[in-house]
Amino acid sequence: MNQDINDDGVHDDVVSDDGIHDNEADSEVASGDDDIELLSPEELLAQRDGYLNDLQRVTAEFANHRRQTAKRHQDTVAMAAAALVEKMLPVLDACDAAAAAGAQDVVPIGDALLAALQKEGLAKLDHVGESFDPNCHEAVAHEPGEGEAVIVEVLRAGYQWNSKVLRPAIVKVRG
Repeated sequence: MNQDINDDGVHDDVVSDDGIHDNEADSEVASGDDDIELLSPEELLAQRDGYLNDLQRVTAEFANHRRQTAKRHQDTVAMAAAALVEKMLPVLDACDAAAAAGAQDVVPIGDALLAALQKEGLAKLDHVGESFDPNCHEAVAHEPGEGEAVIVEVLRAGYQWNSKVLRPAIVKVRG
């Protein structure tokens, strides 16, 4: 029997014309066993422990990578949603301005848009009478008064998206 090497570098057995297999390849494998170093049980256990540690480390790294990728994806989606909502704020401002000018036919449209955005996490910052918070409000006018600064008029509404201030409210304060 002859051995041919195929394109993959693997030996293919070729049966001779008389149909008998050649045992030459088997003898080559058997003679190669002499080259294998026999390890003691302690060395085998140490090698096994090394492989186990490597496997556990790679498994932990992969789990961390998967968590980080999922978190990054969630953060990207949240930032994209916040950017879209921020682009919608001028539309809400235009509806408020039109309603203040007497165009009552835009009120239902503005209310519907605001309700849809509030359902997804938008909150309007326009509370007259609450205390001034520089994180949520921008004071552009001040009336003299006693006590802590209190909002007396909202000049432009501010908005929060999922507890993050997108735009501070422009307010007039007293105190």
